[in-house]
Amino acid sequence: MITRTLTRLYDAIDAWWERNRTVKLMGATLVSVYLLSLLLITLNMGGFLPAWLSSIIPIGHFHAITMTFTLLLMIEVLQLILGIARSVSTSMGMQLEVLSLIMLRKAFIEFADFHEPLEWPEVSEAVLPVLSSAAGAMLIHMGLIFYFKLIRHQPITDDTADKEHFIVSKKMVSLLLLLVFFIIIALRVVRFGCGGEPFDIFNVFYTVLIFSDILIVLISSRFSYTYPIVFRNTGFALATVLIRMTLTAPHYHNAALGAGVMLFVLAIMAGYNRLIPCHDRTGASHG
Repeated sequence: MITRTLTRLYDAIDAWWERNRTVKLMGATLVSVYLLSLLLITLNMGGFLPAWLSSIIPIGHFHAITMTFTLLLMIEVLQLILGIARSVSTSMGMQLEVLSLIMLRKAFIEFADFHEPLEWPEVSEAVLPVLSSAAGAMLIHMGLIFYFKLIRHQPITDDTADKEHFIVSKKMVSLLLLLVFFIIIALRVVRFGCGGEPFDIFNVFYTVLIFSDILIVLISSRFSYTYPIVFRNTGFALATVLIRMTLTAPHYHNAALGAGVMLFVLAIMAGYNRLIPCHDRTGASHG
């Protein structure tokens, strides 16, 4: 009964998320946040805001970009969470999409505290780190073009009941991740409000994602022990660990790690596509 209720809850959330009206709402929200951020920052730079509000509004218009980009990333993470129930392979691709956007955001953060207008003597030291983050994001972006072409959606088992149970299990994981993600956001807001040391929402979320990926590996083993499926899912879990390392790596290292993760995932999918037909001919389950 509980499982059925939670499944219906996931289906309702997913259906709402996929509506065209919801997409337009998210787009309008991003535009509104961006324009409001620019306005508040401008007023703060002119000394027109009260002290309590001025203390939490940053100085510098580039902060409006990073703030809006953060909200965009939150929306992408929600898309990623809901996508876990649809396809493990697609979910992995979405993780890499989020990583590429985080790296672009990191490039903008480099400019956030510079004076306006930007002057070469001040920004010259940031050019190489920005180019590094941008190059890493671009390499992931290009790799994703090939990755999504490699995806072959195949059922994990030929048994209809088992396939349904696996999908339901992934929906439960998605709902759990959804709850955890909102808790992380709430804790970040509370800490900010209390003047505590802030933490990066996405770093924490990707740490949680590592454990959820392992959980999916274990759940999938209930329905199939086929080697290509086990290797692919476990490899994806390792890729999430590497993505988490990329998020905290210093300049240049993060670009190299990001590109390396992309190549690793491409190799996993290419090997999976070659191995699955061999296992099918021996009568093994689909993955």
